[in-house]
Amino acid sequence: MDLEGYLSEKNELINAALDRFLPAAGEAGGGFGHNLRAAMRYSVFAGGKRIRPILVLAAFAAAGRHSGGDTEDAAMPTACAFECVHTYSLIHDDLPAIDNDDVRRGKPACHRAFGEATAILAGDALLTMAFEMIALSPRVPAERLVAVSSELARAAGSAGMIGGQVVDIESEGMEVSLPAVEHIHIHKTGRLITAAIRCGAMIAGADETKLRALTRYGERVGLAFQIADDILNVECSPEELGKPAGSDEKRKKATYPALLGVKDSRDMAHDLVLKALAAIEDFNDMAEPLRAIAKFIVKRRK
Repeated sequence: MDLEGYLSEKNELINAALDRFLPAAGEAGGGFGHNLRAAMRYSVFAGGKRIRPILVLAAFAAAGRHSGGDTEDAAMPTACAFECVHTYSLIHDDLPAIDNDDVRRGKPACHRAFGEATAILAGDALLTMAFEMIALSPRVPAERLVAVSSELARAAGSAGMIGGQVVDIESEGMEVSLPAVEHIHIHKTGRLITAAIRCGAMIAGADETKLRALTRYGERVGLAFQIADDILNVECSPEELGKPAGSDEKRKKATYPALLGVKDSRDMAHDLVLKALAAIEDFNDMAEPLRAIAKFIVKRRK
């Protein structure tokens, strides 16, 4: 399939939906809250691949798109919610207290552009807005929206992304084992990616067989994605990354390349992609975007 065209089309649709959801910087209320709204939009529209929301839409299609609306409009609010949660995490990651990065996607990080306090609150606002977006999903049964909200909350919270980030911070400069690195990667990145796929399928009303298969796909793709990110941090230039290169090594972060080397890490990522593809081998052509995205993850250069 034409993955580049697919990603471009979905990116455009997601950006248009995010533009509708996010408050305009100059909304009614005079100057009150202007900086907060501007900071939210600045970070959301700073660029990015939109992989997580695209995975929501791709899983929705692969699961059949039945009894939740016959178009992906039913899944779009949840797709946007995942992008808001992801963006909030990047804003907070860049803060001086965490990774202390001044550049994100080739632009000044949110705290450099708007100040630390506004950046923190912009991240908080995006996180809370995500659940409002899910609640506004059209033509989706309420019980599915409750399940999706719960899924996202678990994936983003102490048992998922935040929990993984804490262990990542605590492991800096320390000698860590392979199971510890795997724990960090699965929680810091993998859980949110798996949840994006599960939530897309849940909105579509996927049966348990499909949901289990898509979950296995998501778990493997999520881990492969973070391994690929770690390799890019070693191999790519700052221009390609849109942020400082080699930062993981400088901070002595727990990564697969640091533990296993680049070649073995790349082999592991490729093996995970093969297992992800095997998990959805019984799906029809509607799952082609998921197959193409899995292959793209280990080939991308940014």
